[in-house]
Amino acid sequence: MSNREEKDLLKKLSRQDLLEMLIESEKHVEQLEKELEEAKEKLSDRRIMIENSGSIAEAALKLSGIFEAAQAAADQYLENIGVPAGGRPASGREEE
Repeated sequence: MSNREEKDLLKKLSRQDLLEMLIESEKHVEQLEKELEEAKEKLSDRRIMIENSGSIAEAALKLSGIFEAAQAAADQYLENIGVPAGGRPASGREEE
């Protein structure tokens, strides 16, 4: 339908018909705005999840380093007091 035909059709409609079309159009716009807002919220949630996943991965790597350092310190301590990695004293004596 051409623009001219649309204008002619609108001129033939009653005020009541035009008002109903306007109300329906407004309802449609409100529905679209609601859907847009929901889509924006979902997008925001996904961005947060993506950002946090990077942070969680970084935290896990940092914690891994902390645990490695703690294990190395514990191994060094045991070595300094004469307990080898097997957990028995270096003196060669075993408890009876």
